[in-house]
Amino acid sequence: MNAADTGFILISAALVMLMTPGLALFYGGMVRRKNVLGTLMQSFIVLAVVTLEWVLWGYSMAFGPDHGGVIGGLDWFGLTGVGMEPSPDYASTIPHQAFMIFQCMFAVITPALITGAFAERVKFSAFLLFTLAWATLVYNPLCHWVWGVGGWMGGMGALDFAGGTVVHISSGISALAAALFIGRRVGWGSTAFIPHNLPMTVTGAAILWFGWFGFNAGSALACNGLAAGAFVVTHAASAAAAVSWMVVEWFHRGKPTTLGVATGAVAGLVAITPASGFVGTVPALVIGLCAGGICYGGVLLKTALGYDDSLDVVGVHGLGGTWGALATGLFASTAVNPDGADGLFFGNPGQLWIQFVSVAATMAFAFVMTLLILKAVDLLVGVRVPREDEEKGMDLVLHNETGYTL
Repeated sequence: MNAADTGFILISAALVMLMTPGLALFYGGMVRRKNVLGTLMQSFIVLAVVTLEWVLWGYSMAFGPDHGGVIGGLDWFGLTGVGMEPSPDYASTIPHQAFMIFQCMFAVITPALITGAFAERVKFSAFLLFTLAWATLVYNPLCHWVWGVGGWMGGMGALDFAGGTVVHISSGISALAAALFIGRRVGWGSTAFIPHNLPMTVTGAAILWFGWFGFNAGSALACNGLAAGAFVVTHAASAAAAVSWMVVEWFHRGKPTTLGVATGAVAGLVAITPASGFVGTVPALVIGLCAGGICYGGVLLKTALGYDDSLDVVGVHGLGGTWGALATGLFASTAVNPDGADGLFFGNPGQLWIQFVSVAATMAFAFVMTLLILKAVDLLVGVRVPREDEEKGMDLVLHNETGYTL
């Protein structure tokens, strides 16, 4: 084992863990005051619920011994056999448990991302059931397909360094399914839903940007040059997307907004995630610059198409992750990472097709499974709160609390 690698991965896991409370602040500031605690609670409780799921059966399903390229077995149930020794299959210089807990933080934040699509209108009991079922039936198989030894998507040659398909496309397309299934908020289209605390949202975005260095650089699984490169391109792409979103919004609306710059930075982080270990700095800038405009347009789609994605999960994570995955097929280079592949612009057009297939498969699987899970939860407990409760606000109705005493 290597002490530097072990320390680096543990620190990276802590950074990724901080991203979920950061997401809580990012989302919490964008809802109305009467729903701030309910929104914060959804992200915060995911830390507990999904961690238990991951330790008991999730990690084994995602990374355990392969069954047909589709799922891992339950050989490592309750972390049986996942000890202090390295895992030759996944990370040969760090303890197996260090790899496990790093991956746990990815499993935690992914269903938390979906909550932005149905903010301000879902029962807490339904949310808990949905999260547990989604992590088990959607995240774990996708994770095995891409990163598990024997997974069919990884075996096909799909490149996803830190979660473009596994995390962002899966959550983004699931968010679309949820928004369509649950329906619009009361007053959507006639009432202005104004963010109640933008300083909170900007603080959350800053924490996400900070934690994302662990997300992407940590995915090198070693304290080495590849980690340094992933760190640099992550920062560069996020900066480029923040600027491009600002410019596009400035031209479109006449003024740049704080919310827009914060959202643009997150869009850049999303887009560079699958490519971060496979591309150089200039391609990263291109990916980020395009992400700002693409995701800005994606956010406008919800009004044009009439679905209520409360906090823009589809536009930012769905479209941003899709662009990032496809851009990996354009800009990937074995000069950056010999274990990857060359993309279209480096003489290998086949890689772009592989990326397209991985995107399409992820979208289809996540969308259908999310609808089935929501239908089952709706039959069990009902997904949506009554209209009068929605008008009162989630904080009082679901948690008997208020976020502010003025």
